[in-house]
Amino acid sequence: MKQPSKHIVAFLEIMVAERGVSPRTVSAYESDLMDLEDFLKAKKVSLIKASYDDLKAYMHTVADKNKLSEKTQARRLAAVREFYRYLFSEDILKKNPADYLSSPKIGKSLPKYLSEKEVSDIIDGSKSDVRLHTLLEILYATGMRVSELVELPLTAIPEDKKTITVIGKGKKERIIPLGEMAAEALEEWMMYRECMLPKGRPSKWLFPSIGRTGHLTRVAFFNQLKKVAVSVGVEAVKVSPHVFRHSFASHLVAHDADLRSVQKMLGHADIATTEIYTHILEDRLKKTVEKSHPLAYSSK
Repeated sequence: MKQPSKHIVAFLEIMVAERGVSPRTVSAYESDLMDLEDFLKAKKVSLIKASYDDLKAYMHTVADKNKLSEKTQARRLAAVREFYRYLFSEDILKKNPADYLSSPKIGKSLPKYLSEKEVSDIIDGSKSDVRLHTLLEILYATGMRVSELVELPLTAIPEDKKTITVIGKGKKERIIPLGEMAAEALEEWMMYRECMLPKGRPSKWLFPSIGRTGHLTRVAFFNQLKKVAVSVGVEAVKVSPHVFRHSFASHLVAHDADLRSVQKMLGHADIATTEIYTHILEDRLKKTVEKSHPLAYSSK
């Protein structure tokens, strides 16, 4: 099996040590850079001798591969840029040939989200299951990722239960306020939690389980969420933990929440990622104009 070059290996080590990137991203970057290396070898050019024109030709080749999505093309470009930025910062290269590489245009898909009534109905429908009800209240109150939610340790919750500490991507910590409803659900869950411990053994997890991980799994939570959604008349296909996360952000923006605050609560590294939720503002502005502008009219 072909092994990555020493420069690729060193770059990936830096990405893990200094950026805290996930194993999946490391694997993807390794594959992308080895693909670039194969392309350059066919031109009898090494990675550290590649010019801007060489890299541009590679990106054109990537764009011509019909099976690659625009997102995959963008990720390959990101891998190339980061790699050559690393080589330049380490003085391996005196000039960065990837400086002016252009990005493929990617159409942003709008996030799927539930109406406030649908969320309310699902949460109300979960009240007979204390654990599920607590999970949903916390998820909607914080917008955290499902992996962050099911892997919450007990230490994430202070005594007053007014906030919750989340360790997100890149091991970055963020503190999110808990609303009154979520805090009340959490208080009730803590009284039941002891009964849920596997064979009475102590557990470090907020939502312990007898399974291999020791905590509730994403799949188990996903299935429980689908079941309660159907029970209150919400189509299963519309519902997932990530849709709840989108709903949290969309509803906050719809109620005039500051975008920077939403960014911090979601744990987005770049506010550009959070800006996708401004579609809510655009829809609301359009409705306001249609309703209030003197030149606006509607068909009768």
